[in-house]
Amino acid sequence: MAKKKPRPAGSSRVATATLTHKDEQTLSQIVNLADGVVAAAQKRRDPALDIPTRALSNVKYNKSKRFIEMGSAKNRRQLFNLAQAKSYMQTLLVASGSKKLIGEGKTTSIRGLYYLLKHTIEGTKEETFDEQGDCDTIIEDVEVTLNALREELHVYASNRGGMVGPISLVDSGDEIDCARMGSGGYSIPSIVEPEVIQFKKCTADFILHVEKDTVWRRFNEDKFWREHNCILTHGGGQPPRGVRRMLYRLHNELKLPIYCLLDNDPWGYYIYSVLKQGSINLAYESKRMAIPDAKFLGLRSIDFERCQLSPSVQIALNDQDIKRAKQIANYPWFEGKKAWQKEIDKMIENGFKLEVEALISKDISYVTETYTPQRLAEKDWLD
Repeated sequence: MAKKKPRPAGSSRVATATLTHKDEQTLSQIVNLADGVVAAAQKRRDPALDIPTRALSNVKYNKSKRFIEMGSAKNRRQLFNLAQAKSYMQTLLVASGSKKLIGEGKTTSIRGLYYLLKHTIEGTKEETFDEQGDCDTIIEDVEVTLNALREELHVYASNRGGMVGPISLVDSGDEIDCARMGSGGYSIPSIVEPEVIQFKKCTADFILHVEKDTVWRRFNEDKFWREHNCILTHGGGQPPRGVRRMLYRLHNELKLPIYCLLDNDPWGYYIYSVLKQGSINLAYESKRMAIPDAKFLGLRSIDFERCQLSPSVQIALNDQDIKRAKQIANYPWFEGKKAWQKEIDKMIENGFKLEVEALISKDISYVTETYTPQRLAEKDWLD
């Protein structure tokens, strides 16, 4: 029997994955990007990339679509421009790394991609990336240039968010019943695209999204989702992309209304704004994340008096809170809404903010047994 030849040191077998239709589309876009570089070089022209401008100056609110979107402004990144050469090469390096991941059918975290691509350029002391933040920025550049989600590049962020309720789904081939996930619920992954997660049976009437895990646990323990036949989600504060995409898919594919129970403070208002209209930083992804029909259920600025809360639950507004509240009031998607102007003015007039957990001062289950059921029954929410 012939002996197998040993593989050279440092070599590895590259597995060829079965590609989904979306993988093939994304790979084609990456190849087209590379072909443009080759074509420029063959014509002895300065290779360049046109990167859509990710800045407030290039963001607008589309009133008909009711979400934030990017404008058409672009920045040209050139190889033979000394100030741009490094970022140009970093952009192609990230695209190349994504192509490798897709081709092998593997995923990695944004931290993992940073280490996958980080090395010292041969013959120099120059690093491809000096720190994680440099790589993160370039990943976003590649996303917007290719018009592809980060998750479609096979790059994910850490899981942060949970879900429980009457829905079953298939996650990477495994069937999950979200009504039988115990006290911790189903952990919403970063990549929730249809190629990974498919919805099966769902009997829920709506989705209740709460801001924090602590509040979510109270709702889960009290089995609010079972009594009111809903899906209960949280995003661990500012919801990560996976949670936003999951909510978007549940709303658009299963036609489930979404109600948000968030803190009565500028941060809670901002979280609602991001869920509803999209974020300024990720304006290029609003069409796949924003949920214009989401409703703000609470906590409201009038709830201190309405719920007869104790003064001890008040958290004084600081100068930064007031400044942020006024900025939010001036957002184009809030400035024309009298109810929201009244809400924000009332909070500033109060001089304090309230967390949803403040309702515990009434009773441990007041938020699940009284507050939320009443708001839903009375359709008492902000839009």
